[in-house]
Amino acid sequence: MTGHYWGPFMYTPDFLDGFDRLVAFDAETTGKRTPDADFIRRQPFAWKPPGIVIEVGFVEMRREAAGWTKGATWRSLVNPDAPIDPAAIAIHKIRSGDLKGAPRFAAILPQLRDFIGDSPIVAHAYKNERDFLNYEFARAKVIAWGESAYEEARYICTQRLYAQLYPDATKSLTAMCDRLALDASERDTQHGALLDADMTADALVLLERQLKGGESATPRSWTFD
Repeated sequence: MTGHYWGPFMYTPDFLDGFDRLVAFDAETTGKRTPDADFIRRQPFAWKPPGIVIEVGFVEMRREAAGWTKGATWRSLVNPDAPIDPAAIAIHKIRSGDLKGAPRFAAILPQLRDFIGDSPIVAHAYKNERDFLNYEFARAKVIAWGESAYEEARYICTQRLYAQLYPDATKSLTAMCDRLALDASERDTQHGALLDADMTADALVLLERQLKGGESATPRSWTFD
């Protein structure tokens, strides 16, 4: 991957040219922050780290001529075996009762890893999504605490790219979609992992066009079956 925006680095117009497949990703959570590895190592041996992720959403993006088209999608609820903060429920509307029959994160790991494959992972404010994956992978005991589920270079951050093109703009996902004339009205009443991954994918298409040549036309409307 070519460069990042934070610090002296910037995404270059050709930074996606070498890829044929990308995966946009978003997660909804219990509202808790991911604790750092040092905190976890200090806990008693019998302590069980609570789950944080309660929903994952993925949207495949495939190269089509000079642009991108959407492919497969995947969404799953996740039982965290932990309470959900009321403030988080107000945003995503997912309650503990909705998750009683949902799989634990460890159970969806094989499908999650298979869906991502070796593709770059597109996320808005990617450090949040990266930290959720790192935490849940470690909690499932497939990596050690403090290790990374995926290399840092695998992540493409739409928030960073948007900040590069619009340095003075508000950088939330909704504000970015509004600025890019993408319809984010569904997020007015409820956030969702698949919805947010979908909006992130659409935003990347527009941001890449603008980075390459200033084109700002809204992409065609994509819907899921």
